[in-house]
Amino acid sequence: MQRSFGFWRTWALLVGVMIGNGILLLPALLAPYGSWSLLGWVFTGGGTLFIALMFGSLARRIPKLGGPYAYTREALGDLPGFLIGWGYWVSLCLATAAGGVAFAGYFGVFVPSVSSEAVPGAIAALIVIWLFTGINVAGVKSAGIVQLVTTLLKLLPLFLIAGTGILLGDVTSVPATNPNDESLFALIAGMITITMWAFVGVEAATIPADDIIQPEKTIPRALIFGTLTVTSVYILATYGVMALIPGPELAVSTSPFADAALIVFGPWGATLVTIGALISIVGGTNGNILLSGMTIRAVALDKLFPSRFASLSKAGSPAFALTFAGAFASVLVVMNYSEGLVSAYKTLIVLSTLTSVLPYATSSIADLVLQKRDVASGGLRWKSVLISVGALGFSLFVIAGAGFRDASLGLILLAAGYPIYFWLKRKNGVRPTEGADLL
Repeated sequence: MQRSFGFWRTWALLVGVMIGNGILLLPALLAPYGSWSLLGWVFTGGGTLFIALMFGSLARRIPKLGGPYAYTREALGDLPGFLIGWGYWVSLCLATAAGGVAFAGYFGVFVPSVSSEAVPGAIAALIVIWLFTGINVAGVKSAGIVQLVTTLLKLLPLFLIAGTGILLGDVTSVPATNPNDESLFALIAGMITITMWAFVGVEAATIPADDIIQPEKTIPRALIFGTLTVTSVYILATYGVMALIPGPELAVSTSPFADAALIVFGPWGATLVTIGALISIVGGTNGNILLSGMTIRAVALDKLFPSRFASLSKAGSPAFALTFAGAFASVLVVMNYSEGLVSAYKTLIVLSTLTSVLPYATSSIADLVLQKRDVASGGLRWKSVLISVGALGFSLFVIAGAGFRDASLGLILLAAGYPIYFWLKRKNGVRPTEGADLL
């Protein structure tokens, strides 16, 4: 099968998944910190860069479909690999459902009943999920083109607000504030807890490795350039909004970018930002759907999931896996929509949190384990070791910051995969991988 993802489509997949609807509220969440928020972005971007470098190292070693799942299984064995693959797949389905719900919320600006009534809102969310599931089923190439276009379009309004805010506003007037009079360490830790969720998705470039041209070269480049792109966008956009809206007003804003656009462009500014938000959401949803099909296919190829999920259609897409993921996401939407749009969105995001970050920690461990193989040949590089240790430490810091409730729910989701693993292992007669002996 001809590979269809070059550098720019791989970059677009990473940036498109990372920049979702979360950026639209971050300036309000960071408003109490004022210009100190720059430190939060810098430290979070730096920590994510460690993770990106670690994934780049693994991609060179193991340019295989599945990303974090493939790395964890190679180094730690079948069970850890399956649990990471299972948990990550569930988080992608949850993110897909959340994307549909978020789309319904923003679309309510044009059709109010979609955001205020459960049935129209659920229908709108399901339409978005199945529209982009259909695009992905039609072929990986078409999904990649959609991802590239939506990523470029979503960046335009962000740069527009950032540029006009910095030019027309007064960046130097943004004060550096410590709202709780904390130590510098505690201040930075609190901001990292907020900003890290905007970087979840850095692993996206590693998942479709078997459809990426020269993955051992393309993936590391896309990881580094994509992480730097996202960090730059976040910093510029946050400061652009802060320069336009006074801190006390910004802190209570539910739509900071719309408020900033209203100041700069007048009444049609809110419409402009809403369209940008919708594009951002559908771009992230398209990417999550693509990744969900490829992740579970990678698990199935190793006989740790039913073989049907490993099959490809004539168009070269994992059609069955994509359709199943779309159906699962649809069930999640229907199950949670009875309590209303906002409640449904919060529930889906909470459940998706830990299972999105945990693969970073296990991949860091996998990289360290795989580097033990270099010791015998005298090829161990301490620079790579330090990168992996840095990525692991930052990942554990983020997991700890998620809180007991999120961690407990995430562990319950992982535990739900145990019966499936042992049933499939017994059915398919899978032998433990050699990687399990490395521990």
